[in-house]
Amino acid sequence: MHTYTFTVIFFLIIFLCYLCPSLNKTSIEKMGNNLWYEVFLETLNKKYPKKQDLLQALMDLLFIEREAVYRRLRQDVIFTAHEIMKIAEEWHISLDSLIGINTGVIPFQMRMLNYLEPSDEETKFLRQVVDGLHIIKDYPDTQFMIICNKLPRQITAGFPYLHQYNLFKWLYHYGSEKEVIPFSQVIVSKERSQLTADYSQAVKCVPNTSYIWDRHLLDNMISDIQYFHSIQMITDEEKNLIKKDLSDLVEYTNVMANEGCYPETKNKVNLYISELNIDTNYSYTFSREANICFIHVFEKFEIYSFDKAMVTNFKTWMLMMKKTSVQISEVDLRTRINFFAKKRKILDEL
Repeated sequence: MHTYTFTVIFFLIIFLCYLCPSLNKTSIEKMGNNLWYEVFLETLNKKYPKKQDLLQALMDLLFIEREAVYRRLRQDVIFTAHEIMKIAEEWHISLDSLIGINTGVIPFQMRMLNYLEPSDEETKFLRQVVDGLHIIKDYPDTQFMIICNKLPRQITAGFPYLHQYNLFKWLYHYGSEKEVIPFSQVIVSKERSQLTADYSQAVKCVPNTSYIWDRHLLDNMISDIQYFHSIQMITDEEKNLIKKDLSDLVEYTNVMANEGCYPETKNKVNLYISELNIDTNYSYTFSREANICFIHVFEKFEIYSFDKAMVTNFKTWMLMMKKTSVQISEVDLRTRINFFAKKRKILDEL
């Protein structure tokens, strides 16, 4: 290790000891013996077990040549502080955990995406989400759960006019202050439509999924559509197209609830209706290979964390919501029939 780098790390340890009393002696000794760096390299190898995949991923992320990556992995030279921070940020690696610091602060992140006109980088990220779903489908213990007061993208992605409506509503709320775009001008490209369709299919490949819906979820959405129609942001024809998609979604969900699975993949689905109002959308993904929890904000963005303790607590809190919810998938036939009958009646009024 270069003398300059060692000096920087030494002063970093002193600084952290001052700010973080929980930094223990063992952690300091590990840093002094460079063990933290070895743990960092081990973490990279766990992220990409195949060496060639790790090399390519680091080349793409850091914009350096293959030989430069080799030298870093062999520890002929070390990753710079900037490189370590970039890797940690992009690959969700907790540096606090690597050096044994317990700050008591749980890291959350938010990625802002333009779903209507995503950049190349955003498209790449969205594709990685789809690819990630296909990876975790191979682990039978994988669980996905979402609690929602709005129809989640996991469901609406399979219905083009509902998907377009969600984008339109988001733009109306959070788009340009000077220009209000009507539904007809929200154009979804073929590439974006295909990516959405791929996402919809990938979601259905997760082995075990649970939904808890706010009991007024569809009612509120229909009320919103009626409002936009009343101010002429949605035409009569467009309203009917959205209504047709909503009707198809209700029937699809009814089949899903009756069978207790996605009709296309036969993967397990549990559908619950909450007796209490739900304030926003929450979700978690939990498996041996992927632990992450989300809080969905501004209808289109997610604040998320990979912190193991946070995900475990988040999972516990969400499962407790079942206490005030009624399962209508597979069981409780009468409640299921009444629920969907009421939704069809409300749809008729749209």
